[in-house]
Order: sequence, then C-alpha cells, then structure tokens
Amino acid sequence: MPATPDPTPSALPDDEDLIAVARVAQENAYSPYSKVCVGAALVAADGRVFTGCNVENASLGLTQCAERAALSRAVAEGVRRFSAVVITSSFDDPLMPCGACRQVLREFAADLRVVSVGMGGGRRESSLRELLPEAFEPGDLRGGSR
Repeated sequence: MPATPDPTPSALPDDEDLIAVARVAQENAYSPYSKVCVGAALVAADGRVFTGCNVENASLGLTQCAERAALSRAVAEGVRRFSAVVITSSFDDPLMPCGACRQVLREFAADLRVVSVGMGGGRRESSLRELLPEAFEPGDLRGGSR
C-alpha cells in the first residue's frame, strides 16, 4: 500500500482549534495533589491530533504529564512523526513542557513546534530544539558523534 503523503500546511489544524482540543483534554486531568490541570494536543505529520492530560499519582514520580500521555496514545496508534504540540494548563501563565517531556518528545520530533497557552491568555511558542539543545539522542547510545 502506498504511503499517504503529508498534508499541505493549510490542511493541518489551526492553533485556535488545537487550543480548544487541548482545553477539553485538560478538563479530564487527574490532579488531586498539585491541583494543576494540563491538556495537550499533539499533531502528527499527517494532520491527526492526539490528546492527553496529566494523571497524577500519590507516588509523585509516577505522574504522567499530558504531553507524554498524548505521545503514548499516538505511538499506540502507530504514529511516529509529529509537527506540533499545543499545551494548555490551569495556570494563568503558559506552562512549557518539563524536562522529561522534552526528552521523550525529542525522540520523535527534534523540530517540534511547541505552543503553550495559559488561562490568562498568555502564549509562548518555541521549537523543541530550542527548548532542549544538545539532547541525548539514539546515536549517543552507539557512541556516535553529532
């Protein structure tokens, strides 16, 4: 079966639609400890959107962030290429991905566009490469050079 070509940029969801989708996911967050609710909308290269929300645990180290929840959902569906992630939270100011999320997302999309929107309407945008320069990459396991 021939591969489906990537859509043109105009076929990709716009930021406002992605913010709305992430806000819906945010409403499902399970955050009884931090009280911070986060939603994510991860855009695959083919235009599909995968959502996630944070899921806390009493053993805080086992908490799942929204970004990684969305990525896990996408990978379970066989998707490995991504173009953007939009993150919303219950904070007034935009909340950028934590270090663990940056590293996990980097495995699949070094040039991922990252957009974060706070409840107060503030917005930050960056690339994952800017947020995590000199990331640990698969080639590092082989002792490869950059």
